[in-house]
Amino acid sequence: MPGTGRGGPDTAMVSAARDGDQQALDALVADSLPLVYNIVGRALNGHNDVDDVVQETLLRVVRALPDLRDPKAYRSWLVAIAVRQVRDHEQDRRTTQNRRADLDTATEVPDPESDFAAVTVLRLGLTDQRREVAEATRWLDNDDRSLLALWWLEETGELGRADLAGALGLSGRHAAVRVQRMKEQVQTARTVVRALRADSGCPELRTLTSNWDGAPSPLWRKRFARHVRGCPICGRRAAGLLPIDRLLSGLPLLPVPAGFLLERIQVIPPATDAIRHVASQLFAGRGAHRASHAAGSRGPLSAIPHGPAAAAGVAAVVVAAVVAGHLATTPAPVAEPVVEPRTTSKVLPSRSPSATPSPSPSPSRREAPREPAPVGVPAKKGVGVWKMPGVSAALAKSGASWYYTWNTNHDGVSTSSSVEFVPMVWGAASVTPAKLAEAKRAGPYLLGFNEPDLPAQANMSVEKALSLWPKLMATGRVLGSPSVAFGGDKPGGWLDRFMSGAAARGYRVDFVAVHWYGSDFRTDNAVAQLKSYLRAIYKRYHKPIWLTEYALIDFSNGTRYPGDARQAAFLTASTKMLSSLPYVRRWGWFGLPSSPTEPNSGLFRHDGAATLTGRAFQSAR
Repeated sequence: MPGTGRGGPDTAMVSAARDGDQQALDALVADSLPLVYNIVGRALNGHNDVDDVVQETLLRVVRALPDLRDPKAYRSWLVAIAVRQVRDHEQDRRTTQNRRADLDTATEVPDPESDFAAVTVLRLGLTDQRREVAEATRWLDNDDRSLLALWWLEETGELGRADLAGALGLSGRHAAVRVQRMKEQVQTARTVVRALRADSGCPELRTLTSNWDGAPSPLWRKRFARHVRGCPICGRRAAGLLPIDRLLSGLPLLPVPAGFLLERIQVIPPATDAIRHVASQLFAGRGAHRASHAAGSRGPLSAIPHGPAAAAGVAAVVVAAVVAGHLATTPAPVAEPVVEPRTTSKVLPSRSPSATPSPSPSPSRREAPREPAPVGVPAKKGVGVWKMPGVSAALAKSGASWYYTWNTNHDGVSTSSSVEFVPMVWGAASVTPAKLAEAKRAGPYLLGFNEPDLPAQANMSVEKALSLWPKLMATGRVLGSPSVAFGGDKPGGWLDRFMSGAAARGYRVDFVAVHWYGSDFRTDNAVAQLKSYLRAIYKRYHKPIWLTEYALIDFSNGTRYPGDARQAAFLTASTKMLSSLPYVRRWGWFGLPSSPTEPNSGLFRHDGAATLTGRAFQSAR
């Protein structure tokens, strides 16, 4: 199924890949790689992280593909994700550089042999003014270089203006203004390139360059351009510049270099050793090339093989690496009977975090996020906790492996190191620097907003949640989606619109968090309904699931609970079912405290004694 040039891959290919056709997915990733490589490579000017950003872009595309509703929009969607990844990379790099000493930041300078302008000149055989345009890109700032990467592809016929505007999140008119300003900066940079390359004998230019470190930058572009505009000698060099549009028209995409992402082959499972062997033969010369560079010599770029055969080999390896990486993190679905869950209206007492929490020692910090626990281990077992007499002792006796408090701290609850606290950013008011810093210190995981689809809880629109989501992403924690009260499996529901919006923006959502409350108190029926609901959610989003609140509570007409025996029987049967689902990584019962005066689903009374449901929880694995 071949691609179709500017219009992007054939819609039949996209549809088939979205629906799970492995061959179509392979072809789609291979078709997308050159475009992503050109966008990222030019935007980052050949920075050492180009391969990382390209791979992350393609991984996000593969993971989010099931959410793409219109196959015809694939190319615009792909470009938007690539641009988002470039922006995130630049933001992360600036943050990292601000924290390092000057000597450390020297490692962030792009590899001269990876300089995208030089590679473009060599690979495409550019001469004269086309060469000047490529060299002028070195002098642009990050935003203009990212825009140029898109506009260059528009001028060469790979993208349309709608693709460019959509990737930037701008109207067509606003995008045109941005493009025009960027073109003016490129033209200015071209005059600088000409002046510096010419042996003009200008004494003022010679004096100016004596203080220059030789590295192109936006600051020095402005300084040199100011001189060129006022210098009768250097100013003559600006004459005869052809419009950039004419120079770029008809240029092909820069071929993906052989050896690109070779290191990523290590993520391919052993079953694909044949691909690794073919790749090692294809890229046999790259090790010597790297060794010569490490020794201080610059091996010729022409020594790197390229052309159709090499590009096909690169695409095969990248497809294998990306798809294998995706499959390695996506558990295979389990065939199960579908039982339609009963829909209920839900109104719960507010579980918003305290506005003035009392101080308590912060939990120990874990520096690196870890993967969710594998199937069948006790780390799945968790509980929602709020204050009651003896809460810490009750939590310890419960046998829970993790807990949360609907807050970024666990004030008033002390635990051993064997019980993990998971923070939550409850709602919009919790998105503050102090709360986010507290969440980051608490551990590797972070839960998103609590029941934003209910007025009595976080009560947030999808648009509001998406606008705040980058701040949660910036914590670097393993990030769970907002936990909806119901309808997580429904097309067009709150969660569906959030996940689609996040995918369109290239936002990261590492797992899906949901709540479930059953109104059918018959154990077998309730377990089947819960299982069906979770299965439908997994089929829709193909991400790990955390069931962070669940119990038998009927909210359809007031609030009704089953008796203790039924609740305990359901807990026992449901936890056995949950342990069999590979995509359910954690579950959390609602909740630890049991009211002494009202029916409830709690596990421990205020005197420290376990309820019948609590004893079932203690026995659950």
